[in-house]
Amino acid sequence: MAGIQRSSADRTGSVIRYVVLAIGALLFLLPFYLLVRNGLSTEQDITSPSWKLFPSSLQWSNLPDLFRDPTVPMARSLLNSLVISVIQTIGVLVISGLAGYGLARIPFRYANAVFYFILATLLIPAAVTFVPSFVLVSTLGWVSTLRGLIVPGLFQAFATFLFRQYFLGFPRELEEAAQLDGTAYWGTFWRIVVPNSKGFVAAIGTITFIGSWNAFLWPLVIAPDQDAWTVQIALSTFLTAQTINLPQLFIAATIAILPLVVMFVFLQRWIVQGVERSGISE
Repeated sequence: MAGIQRSSADRTGSVIRYVVLAIGALLFLLPFYLLVRNGLSTEQDITSPSWKLFPSSLQWSNLPDLFRDPTVPMARSLLNSLVISVIQTIGVLVISGLAGYGLARIPFRYANAVFYFILATLLIPAAVTFVPSFVLVSTLGWVSTLRGLIVPGLFQAFATFLFRQYFLGFPRELEEAAQLDGTAYWGTFWRIVVPNSKGFVAAIGTITFIGSWNAFLWPLVIAPDQDAWTVQIALSTFLTAQTINLPQLFIAATIAILPLVVMFVFLQRWIVQGVERSGISE
């Protein structure tokens, strides 16, 4: 009798968990539904006081019209954002990864001093370094160029901190086995450490890519020329003090988030492993 009651309680608990998860999934999907729904609507359907689950007629023409708009180079902006995000992500993974590994594993006298100096930079507000960074980029002649958008973000102190802390917990036995075979720190990093840290690397890469893709203030200041616009700058042109183009804004926002969704779908397994720090066995 007790077993039957326990089994019934387990089933009830499972049903409740699934119901809660289903409700949570619907709440998370609601913004995506609104983006697609409004992106395929007319201005009247979006602003109508009587809400409808679907618009009166699907405006599929909004999508080609978005890329045909001569005032907003959407295709070019998407390409710029993709190039900037990919290069910055690779740069952060390589440069910050090597820096974190060096601080965690290579013994030298001023390792802690360098590490604390990097941590100190995290305490400086971004607004304090914004003007000096702009002056430096302007002096180099990088205004309205991809170099001015990419180079300042190739190194991140926070990523270096995370890599250093992660590598401190990496099993030394794997590295020592490689060093016994005559492998130096450089070879050990690329042949042993990185292949066994795919989850963590994927998590840092995803965070870096999303941050670079969503960057707005720096591209707004450093890229006044349309040829250097990123997708976030292009989106902002649909919502100004003078004009509001809601259908184009929503369909453009839908297109803008697709790369992030696709990236998360393909890297989901490694991202979860990285968050749980279970990519390797302790």
